[in-house]
Amino acid sequence: MDSRCSSIDSRLTGRGMGSISSTPLSARVESYKAAEKKCISDVRRTFCLFVTFDLLFITLLWIIELNVSGGVQAQLEKEVLHYNYHSSFFDIFLLAVFRFAALILAYAICKLRHWWAVAITTAVSCAFLIFKVIISKLLLQGAFGYLLPIVSFVLAWIETWLLDFKVLPKETEDENRYQSFVDAAGRAPHMGPGPLSDGQFYSPPESVADSDEDLEDKHDPEKGLIQKVS
Repeated sequence: MDSRCSSIDSRLTGRGMGSISSTPLSARVESYKAAEKKCISDVRRTFCLFVTFDLLFITLLWIIELNVSGGVQAQLEKEVLHYNYHSSFFDIFLLAVFRFAALILAYAICKLRHWWAVAITTAVSCAFLIFKVIISKLLLQGAFGYLLPIVSFVLAWIETWLLDFKVLPKETEDENRYQSFVDAAGRAPHMGPGPLSDGQFYSPPESVADSDEDLEDKHDPEKGLIQKVS
């Protein structure tokens, strides 16, 4: 909503009202509505890509931490099977999974046009991370004890900023532009040009002064001269 969405919006803004004669405005509005039902906007797709990046980046950092701490398999058993809130990073990974699932469901599948979903995920992430840093012993486990909570905190707030200042305002602007074309289509005349009036066809009246003989004289100057001499 993928190249079809951007192409529709460019056609509506680029051609302007001057293309009404070539393509009916109502037909373009209907095609815009049909395409909007099948795809998402470019800014919303960018937001969903960043949410996916959030999950993949946290996962990568967690795997690196497992490998550095003594092997992936051994650390997985320690942090997952023998989970300890004070020393495990597994819950930070689950927090990233929670943000990904909630935001993709809300803004990619359900196509929500409100900020409440990202506000909930950011609030839950911030509260959990602050509480974990204060209560747990992550800061005693080296660089990853600082890196994973900070990165997760920053990514959650970037997602909020993207949605609130980029996605929703841009989509509102596109919706207002689309509504202006809908209003223009409603005001446009639906009737074609009327029949031509009789005044548009003009034939000069017949000349009474010039008879058939005078016309022949004009075409035959010698005959007219003989008549004048006689």
